[in-house]
Amino acid sequence: MSFDIKALREAVAEHGRIVRVVIAEVHGSVPREAGASMLVWSKGQGGTIGGGALEHEAAERARALVADRIDRVPLGPSLGQCCGGAVVLVSEIYDSARVAALTGPFQLRGIGSSAELPMSIRRRLQDDRSAKRHCDIAFEKNWILEAVTLERQPLWIFGAGHVGRAIVSVLTPFDRFDLTWVDTSPERFPATIPFGVTQLVAANPADLVKFAPKDAEHLILTYSHALDLELCNRLLTHGFKKAGLIGSHTKWSRFRNRLRQLGHSDAQISLIRCPIGQPELGKHPQAIAIGVAADLLLEKAQTEAVKDRVS
Repeated sequence: MSFDIKALREAVAEHGRIVRVVIAEVHGSVPREAGASMLVWSKGQGGTIGGGALEHEAAERARALVADRIDRVPLGPSLGQCCGGAVVLVSEIYDSARVAALTGPFQLRGIGSSAELPMSIRRRLQDDRSAKRHCDIAFEKNWILEAVTLERQPLWIFGAGHVGRAIVSVLTPFDRFDLTWVDTSPERFPATIPFGVTQLVAANPADLVKFAPKDAEHLILTYSHALDLELCNRLLTHGFKKAGLIGSHTKWSRFRNRLRQLGHSDAQISLIRCPIGQPELGKHPQAIAIGVAADLLLEKAQTEAVKDRVS
């Protein structure tokens, strides 16, 4: 997990005053890891720090916050929880002026403390800057250091049916993807679009392919085989990182033949995966979503691990 400036700026632009609550430190058995965070505003929130009662109380406290604060919270009987561990929560108030000042690959700040920057955090910051070690979060003596989420993988999802909704629901809590959700009319989307998701509407969604980044990944999940095929054709012409198409092996065999007839090479066509996800999990929309999300997250984690080894 890391400090997602983009999501924070979007939240402030939409809701005004935002309180960001991050787990700065963990001890023992806890529901979420250090670095997990949520954004809280007057009538809602985005993200999660887990723990049920822990998150509920932290959100209520955030809405009443008048200054940045640190809370050391034992996860025991007082919260009706039996984890047995403890967390340190850092809650910070952000408005348009404060988010506008956020720059750089790291965010370092002291929370209500005039103490000198601890040597351990100074070393962590130096190591990160020299690429010797990557640190998502460090906390000591009321000083907190977080790496900034500089880049999220663009992921375009075509189709707001049951599977599209399930996939968006599963992926939204993660800060690894910049989600763009496309369909033919507003009525096809749920009444509330998840925070941070860009909604696009077009009579022919294939016409929007030209606006997608060339390094985007795509999931094609529409109600129409004809539209699915057109999207595959447009993507192969436009360029993309990877694409997945919902359907059976039989559907994909027919699509491959049609795409060859449209002039695409086998090497190009192989960049599209069909079926998507993990078919052994079943065909229920949530099962498909879990399989797709697992594939995407594992692939991204493996890519990041390779980058870390190289650096």
